[in-house]
Amino acid sequence: MTATRLRLWTTLIIAFVLFLLLRFGVTLYTDWLWFQSLNFERVYFTSLLARLAVFFGAGGPFAVIFLGNLILARWLSTRGELFLGQRRTLDLPVFGWLIWVTGLFLGWAVGAAAAPRWLDFLRFFNQVPFDVRDPIFNQDVSFYVFTLPVYHFTQGWLITTMLMTLIGVLSIYFFAQLHNLREGDVIVLPHVRLHASALGAALFAVVAWGHRLAAYDLLYSARGVAFGASYTDVRAELPALQAMFWLAVIIAGTLLANVILRRLWLPLIGVGVWMAVGVVIVGVVPGLMQRYIVEPNEVARETPYIEHNIRFTRQAYGLDNVDERDFGQVEPLTLEALEANRTTLQNVRLWDYRPLAQTYRQIQEIRLYYGFNDLDIDRYWINGDYRQVILAARELDQSQLQSVTWVNQHLQFTHGYGVVMNPVNEVTPEGLPQLWIKDLPPEISVPLTIDRPEIYYGEMTDNYVFVKTGIEEFDYPRGEENVYTFYEGTGGVPLNSYPKRLAFALRLADANVLLSQYINADSRLMFNRLIQDRVRLVAPFLQYDSDPYLAIMDGKLYWIQDAYTVSNRYPYAEPVSRDINYIRNAVKVVIDAYNGSMTFYIIDPTDPLVQTYSAIFPDLFTPQDAIPDSLRQHLRYPEGLFRIQATMYQTYHMRDVNVFYNKEDQWSIPREVFSGQDQPIEPYYVIIRLPGETESEGSLRGGEEFMLIQPFTPATKDNLIAWMAGRSDGEHYGELVVYRFPKQALIFGPLQIEARIDQNPEISAQLSLWSQRGSQVIRGNLLVIPLERSLLYVEPLYLQAESGQIPELKRVILASGERVVMAESLTDGLVKLFGAGASGIGAAEGEAPEAGPVITGELPPDLAQQVYDLARQAEEHYTAAQEALRAGDWATYGSELDAMEKVLKQMVEITGPLAQ
Repeated sequence: MTATRLRLWTTLIIAFVLFLLLRFGVTLYTDWLWFQSLNFERVYFTSLLARLAVFFGAGGPFAVIFLGNLILARWLSTRGELFLGQRRTLDLPVFGWLIWVTGLFLGWAVGAAAAPRWLDFLRFFNQVPFDVRDPIFNQDVSFYVFTLPVYHFTQGWLITTMLMTLIGVLSIYFFAQLHNLREGDVIVLPHVRLHASALGAALFAVVAWGHRLAAYDLLYSARGVAFGASYTDVRAELPALQAMFWLAVIIAGTLLANVILRRLWLPLIGVGVWMAVGVVIVGVVPGLMQRYIVEPNEVARETPYIEHNIRFTRQAYGLDNVDERDFGQVEPLTLEALEANRTTLQNVRLWDYRPLAQTYRQIQEIRLYYGFNDLDIDRYWINGDYRQVILAARELDQSQLQSVTWVNQHLQFTHGYGVVMNPVNEVTPEGLPQLWIKDLPPEISVPLTIDRPEIYYGEMTDNYVFVKTGIEEFDYPRGEENVYTFYEGTGGVPLNSYPKRLAFALRLADANVLLSQYINADSRLMFNRLIQDRVRLVAPFLQYDSDPYLAIMDGKLYWIQDAYTVSNRYPYAEPVSRDINYIRNAVKVVIDAYNGSMTFYIIDPTDPLVQTYSAIFPDLFTPQDAIPDSLRQHLRYPEGLFRIQATMYQTYHMRDVNVFYNKEDQWSIPREVFSGQDQPIEPYYVIIRLPGETESEGSLRGGEEFMLIQPFTPATKDNLIAWMAGRSDGEHYGELVVYRFPKQALIFGPLQIEARIDQNPEISAQLSLWSQRGSQVIRGNLLVIPLERSLLYVEPLYLQAESGQIPELKRVILASGERVVMAESLTDGLVKLFGAGASGIGAAEGEAPEAGPVITGELPPDLAQQVYDLARQAEEHYTAAQEALRAGDWATYGSELDAMEKVLKQMVEITGPLAQ
């Protein structure tokens, strides 16, 4: 019975191991096929071999050391005749098997825990210097970013190995003396003392190394007023760690000496002193120094360390190269300035992406199974004009399919189709966006071409599909019928053999991969289709912006994904999060929406991290010089990086230590009212010419550039203090510019403009009237737009019925200087602010404003009297409405406006026949 059970358990264990090997092997094989389909085989093998090397490099030596010492302890315990009973027990084969199983299991566990650190070792062996040295230890920053993590890992591995081995060895010796211990006898034999002392000496040598490494970690201390090693860390903590280092070395020496001296009390005293000194000089003394020496004279004590923090933080976030400029005295906006900035005014973003997303979904999703995940902002050359646009990919949402079958989900409904695009400033008479690209198949009214509108890879493609099968794929709906197609590209993994189909059937847990007759030798499997999943699988060592955006290039659709090299090991740099205190936008990833191919372009070749990754993965990256011009025209300053830099610059624009310490000039992100809610202003893209630059200095012929800007206000006030711009065009790509406003002048901030809008009687009355009539008023982004040495504030207003109908752009509010106006369009608002000379400035080039009918000649006397009487009536109704407004009588106010509207319509009817 026992033998039968043993055979059963053996069979179950073997079956389980084979299952794990099969599953692991299938995953490895299918992953390799996926990487092979992308021509990234070397990337896959490099990372796989590195993982295996670290696994065996950590687990193998641990097992050797652990097993070697335990086997030695067992042999030493069984060679004598002193403990005969225990000797015979230790001699049993099962005890030997127990030692081997324990050692191999622990070796596997250590290797498995170490394998995820494979990238640390690759970076260590391929590191590139930063050519920047820290001020305390004079080490290059590469030591902290690349070398120190490996040292810490190795030290931790040695501690684990020595400690586990010591515990195992002492367990063997304890078991060998178990009989004597039961009788109250304790005999420490010479070989036990020798063995334990040697392991203890090795353990304390590793502990000493840990104290040495801990000294370097002081450069990440948060003890002082600024991040990094402070006065207390350098003057108290660092000497304490040095003392602890030498104490640990001495203890290691006494443990070795104890092999000969055989005085157990000597190392025990050393360990006691080490622990006591650690509590006093590491735990107590630095606190006393901080409280009684540093805090009473904090500025004087911490000045050099604050300077280190400012300098290294600015380096880590790329703020040391910010081009800081004075905006100068804000001047009144003039008609001449408007004329000189036509391109900017023709690209003012009136369409806020949030209400526009609702509009897109209601008028362009076409079918339930289409969706728009996100709206993106970009710019294109249209008929010789530089135009800012909003566009979105029409992706397939399989969760909305009405008939959920395996064929529908994986063979027929495989891709989205086309894009929707509108200029940021054009509105139809109905208050909807003027769509340049719309409908299915795409109708394009501008000189852009899309030869491949199919979207197989995107932000909503979370299911695997098969293409080039025996059944046609659904392409797009057309009236009552559907258009079908066959895939013609090279995307996906070829399923040209039975082993591949079997492997993917196991990988996907889908037997239909084998059973379906539609899948043949020409078929291809597309999986990992979400673009952010794809890039992370290929390059997990990069961090990715949360907003990939779509671009139309050379007749095809491409996703552009910004990628960052990051570290949390830059000395003295203030962390923005737990994982980041250094960041660069070093890579742009371009993903073909049809084929799924990925190209990793290096955009910042000066970054040491991307240089290191290029050395590790030479076949992964494409150099900056190979970026095609069609792609360069669509590179954007990434919003994720810009937000981080703007956050850090709120504090780290201050370089004077006293100002920094007292936070005298702390900035913050201004706030605005959106859809009735107070919220921080988001960075926004604009096309402007930087103040002070001439037409020849910008990236375009008129000097205008596409850039991302963020205003700033003082920390406790609402007025503007500065604004930052991230440049995106031409040779200026990646540059940061900051304009500072004069501190002695009041420059209205967004929230102050919002308050002035609310205080304007006509605007507030109109908003209240709309709300009373059952419409929701949505106040869009308030944009602060620099024009020459002036500012223009623009806020669009949208109306949406409470029933959830389409948001319509109904008004545009403009503010400049002391005036705030509301009009039906940007052009009309400019005319209200600056007179008839501004007519047409806010319209796109080639689009003259529509001219209304003009009355020529003199009116007949009787008709002139009728017009006069009607005008008097309109004036009376207007006066009555204003009185009701001041009295807060909204019902009377609304009725008087309606009456005035009827009178004005009568005037139009009377004079209409005379107009031409």
